[in-house]
Order: sequence, then structure tokens, then C-alpha cells
Amino acid sequence: MKRIAVLGSSGSIGQSTLAVARSMPRQFKVVALSVNSDIVTLKQQIKEFKPRLVCVRDSCAAFKLKADIGSLTKVLSGDEGLDELVKDKEIQQIMFAISGSAALGPLISAIKAGKDIALANKEALVMAGPIVMRLAKKYKVNILPVDSEQSAIWQSLGGLDAHNVRQVYLTASGGPLRKLAVNKFKDVTIARVLRHPRWKMGKKITVDSATLMNKGLELLEAMFLFNLEAGKIKILIHPEALIHSMVEFNDGVTMAQLSVTDMRIPIQYALSFPERLSCKLGGVDFYRLGKLHFEKPDLKKFPCLRLANQAAQELGSMPAVLNAANEESVNFFLNGKINFLTIPKIVEKVMRAHAKITNPGLADIFACDRWAREEAKRGAWRIN
Repeated sequence: MKRIAVLGSSGSIGQSTLAVARSMPRQFKVVALSVNSDIVTLKQQIKEFKPRLVCVRDSCAAFKLKADIGSLTKVLSGDEGLDELVKDKEIQQIMFAISGSAALGPLISAIKAGKDIALANKEALVMAGPIVMRLAKKYKVNILPVDSEQSAIWQSLGGLDAHNVRQVYLTASGGPLRKLAVNKFKDVTIARVLRHPRWKMGKKITVDSATLMNKGLELLEAMFLFNLEAGKIKILIHPEALIHSMVEFNDGVTMAQLSVTDMRIPIQYALSFPERLSCKLGGVDFYRLGKLHFEKPDLKKFPCLRLANQAAQELGSMPAVLNAANEESVNFFLNGKINFLTIPKIVEKVMRAHAKITNPGLADIFACDRWAREEAKRGAWRIN
């Protein structure tokens, strides 16, 4: 039985992870959970899974939780509490389902503590991919991708190295605005943006899917995970979202991973690797499949993808700046402070103002992240 921790247990990936653990009680035991502030959901999870440790990042919410539950579960709070949780000796593997840049600090601590990582958070690798991967190698830690696209690349590679690869095709559904005319983007509502045609996800990642920034972040993530050059990765719009990614090898053979659109499949594989455990979810029905469609992404319609490509070429501190500016811009949009078209305008303005650091250390990454957020806040009012 593998003892796991789930960070971000109240979110969609966290809850899907717990669904996998629930369906396989002999294989996985949940020993620790964390949330940002959703103690209502966390209390239900504590009652069901009886973890020894939980962490609530919001200290006020953590105080309320302590008053409501018994003494069998230890309640930690804040960034310090999360740092303590990921180092706990009982934990063997940690599911990182925390959204955004907040995952980077605890991810570094978990790697240094020798914990295997199931990684659903892409922003931490975008910010500091070379640093994270060097530490994983140093501490002999496995980083197992959970994003369906990265899991597909991992599985399609079959253990082969990057020098065997001619091309990787990173697929995208095209998001909720694929068929919408660009002249209607300015007035698109938050509700419209959040209606994804294929996946049920959190708000931030769904907005990123609408701008195609999510695919740009995944491009950077794949570069660092699999030691690939940006030129070896192509984005491919695939509306059916059945092929999750493909790898073309030097001999012209292409390997693809297909499955139904359910995050429990890559989650289960990351938790059970190297085994493939039986799953109750159905497979692809090829008799009813019909046609599969593929398109090139329109970089004029979706400039965020162009900006991510630029960051992938420049590297250094630029991916961290891209990520921070995007996080702030998406937050502005979700709070009704800017319109949809302003998101890439802010990101581009911040990137242009940044003096790139070629080989940043971790302190540089955090400093650039803070600078980019402040710059995005200033830029939001000038642009909108």
C-alpha cells in the first residue's frame, strides 16, 4: 500500500485523485491533505479518509478547522505548515494539485525530502524547470507527470531519451472559444470562457485553455520534463481530445496515447507506476469514433501562445515572468476588471519591460515573479 499526500485536495485534480484512492483502498492510503481555504470540503475529506496531517494555507480558516475536528488529525497552517507536511516521513508520494506558482516552494521542499512527485501543477516547472529537474536528479526523486498531455508524452516515449525524438505533437482541444470569431472576443463573458467543451477544470486553467496559454505553459513544461528543445515540440489542435499527445521518433514511427477525457486515468497511472492497475472507466470505442480532426493553432487569434513560444526561445527568467503576468491577468479577468483581449496585452507589456536573467537562481526566480506581478498590476490600468 502506497502512502500518499494530496496537495490541493479541494480542487478538481485533488478530488479526482481522492476518487482514485477511494476506488483502490488496498493500493493507496491517504495520509495527508492540504487546501488553500476550503475547510468545508476538507472536513468531509478528513471524515472519509482520516489523514494524520492536514494543512490549510489560510491561517484563519485553519484556526476554525481546529475547533471543529478531533485531535486525531494534526492541523498545520500557512506556507510553514505546508513545508512541514511535505517532509513528513510517512509520506511516500505527493500529488501536487496546487494551482499556480504557489506550488514551487513546497515542491522544492518535497524533492529535497526525497518524496516521489505526481505533478499536476505546470507553473512550478515553467518558472524554474531547470532547477527543479536538477534537484530531482540530485535527490533521486521521480517526477511523474499528471497532465494528460505530459502523461501521454511520457507513455509514448516508453523510456527512450530525447535524442531518439524527431518531433513531439502536444495536442489541444482548442478550448471554449475555438469556433468563436476573433471580433467577438472583446465582449466575451466570463461564463462563456468557463464553458470548456471537453474538460471540467478549475477556473484559472479553463481561462488559460481559452487563450491557449495553457498549451504554451505545457510546451515549456514538456521541454523541462523531457529535456526537449522548443523546436521539437509542435502544438496541434485536436477538438475530439482523444489523442492526448504523440511522439515521432527518428525512424519516422509515431507513438500516440489515446484515452477518454477523464483525469482519473493519468492520475491513476502516475500513482501506480510502473504498474497498470485495472480501471473501471471505459476505453475508446473505435467502432463509434468516426473521424479525428487536426488543425494548426492560429497565433493571431491566440497571441498568448505566441508569447509562450517567445519565452520558450528566450528561457532564463522569461518563463517565470510570462507565468506571473499571466496569473495576474487571468485573475483580473475573472474578477471583472479587464476584458478577455486585455490578458495577452498585459503579458506582452510585462515581458517587453523585463531585463532577462540568463541563468537565474531560485532567489532570482522568486524576485522576477514578484516584479512581474507588480508590473502586471500597473499595466492593467493603463491598457484596459
